[in-house]
This record gives sequence, structure tokens and C-alpha cells, in this order.
Amino acid sequence: MKLGVFGGTFNPIHLGHLLLAEAAAEALALDRVLFIPAATPPHKRPRQLANARDRLRMVRLAIRGNDRFRCSDMEIRRDGPSYSVETLRHLRRLMPGARFFFLIGTDSLRELHTWKEASALARLCEFICVLRPGERAGRSRLRGLRVHHVHGHPTDISSSDIRARLARGASVRYLMPEPVRRYIQKKRLYRT
Repeated sequence: MKLGVFGGTFNPIHLGHLLLAEAAAEALALDRVLFIPAATPPHKRPRQLANARDRLRMVRLAIRGNDRFRCSDMEIRRDGPSYSVETLRHLRRLMPGARFFFLIGTDSLRELHTWKEASALARLCEFICVLRPGERAGRSRLRGLRVHHVHGHPTDISSSDIRARLARGASVRYLMPEPVRRYIQKKRLYRT
């Protein structure tokens, strides 16, 4: 099995995340893409981080209907910061015969050498770096990385922009799946 691993805060998940996962899945013929919301992200601390259960619920709402997409709460159930190397080790124990592909952006690829046990992570998986339109392939200081560069769909949607729009009461319609937008509205998330 070829399994894509897509971790992140998903704060909130939006169409850009889904397009990125779909592009990676198509380009590398992945059997599944596993979305794994981080409980406590070690590298970024968004000012408005929705609680982990809400972010998990939004991911599940967003991927509903796509048979290739799955969601896991493994990082939310684990205590402490969410480290990718620990997640990959756990997945390898669960699925020893699977081939793992970690979805990553060019900015994260450049900073990969700063991640916890980055060299060990590089041995556990291959990386799929999805390029935004006009973006050049990034490089990492780590040696021996197996990186597949994939061109994504042209979109400039970001979670930080969505949070800012929600805080000022602006519309986020068409930036995320409608069930996610309704969930945010019902729970009054990201309001100042």
C-alpha cells in the first residue's frame, strides 16, 4: 500500500489542503491519504488555535465523500508536542509493509533539518513536496532525502487568511467545504 501522510494544524482545513492532497494522490498513485491533525504543533503557534477536537471534526467533515482520504486522531491522543518522526514510527509498526509518503510544503522542506530527529524521519518515508504555481522546487540541508515534486492546483488560500476573515466577520464561503464553514459558524470559532 502507498500511503500519503498529511499532518498539520488544519486550523482550519480549507480547499487548498484538499487540492494539495488530491494532487499528491493522483501524481504518485497513492492508495490513501491520511490526514493527521496535530494536537500541539512544535513549529508554529498560531494565535488562534482552535481546540484539537474541533480541528479533528472539521477535517472529518472536509474529507467526507472522498474514498481515498482518511483521518486519524493519533497525534491528538498522544501527550505532548506532535512530532512527525513519532507519528511515522507508529504508522510503520501498524503497517509494516506500507510505503509512506509525507506531504510537505517547500517552506517546510527547507526547514526539515530543524525537525526532531529529521534524519530518522527521512529514513522512514519519502516526501511529496507540492509546489504552488510559480514556485520553484525547494531543497533541504538533509542528505538522502527522497523527494517527489508535484505541481498543485493554482490556489492562494491560507488558514491564517481565513482566520483573519472570520475575526472581522467577512465571508469565507467557497474557501472551504460548506460543512466545515457551517461547523465554524455553529461553534463560533475564530471570533475575536
